[in-house]
Amino acid sequence: MAEPRTPAQVLREARQQDSRDKRARVLTVVDQMLAEKEPVTFTAVARTAKVSHWLVYAEGVREVIEQARRRQARQPREDGARKAPAGWQVEVQITREDNRRLREEVDRLKAAVRRSLGQQIDQVGAADLGARVDELTAANQRLEGELAQEKARAEELQGRLTETEDDLAGARTSLRRMIRSGNQEPVV
Repeated sequence: MAEPRTPAQVLREARQQDSRDKRARVLTVVDQMLAEKEPVTFTAVARTAKVSHWLVYAEGVREVIEQARRRQARQPREDGARKAPAGWQVEVQITREDNRRLREEVDRLKAAVRRSLGQQIDQVGAADLGARVDELTAANQRLEGELAQEKARAEELQGRLTETEDDLAGARTSLRRMIRSGNQEPVV
């Protein structure tokens, strides 16, 4: 009697079977593309086989696709000319359109930044800057004066604290003497 399988074993076997099925699907798609003389590209194979791009670049699968691409590249075309596969032409066209769109967006954003900086510069005139500098200088002088006053006050308070501590120490000493003298019994 066979031992019952653990859930982990069942899951591992299911994953392995799924992986084998997907790899077989990729190989079938490559054969179909070659038979129909469709351009074999990694993206086209992944899309047609409905698998991840990772799988078409995995060891064992990548080599099959590269071999099919080399075989297709060696085959003469019906019109006798060699030209880039249709998939590449589409990708080149999409890339050109993306580049054009991105250049337009960059130009638009640069113009927006220029307008914004221009508005900021227009809003802050030289007179406004001079007045702001004067205002900040006056505030700085006022704060320096307040700081000097607070330092003097802190020194005064420190002196008073020292005096109070001295008075407290003296009072404690006097209290101790009084307690000692009160606790001593009169000599008879």
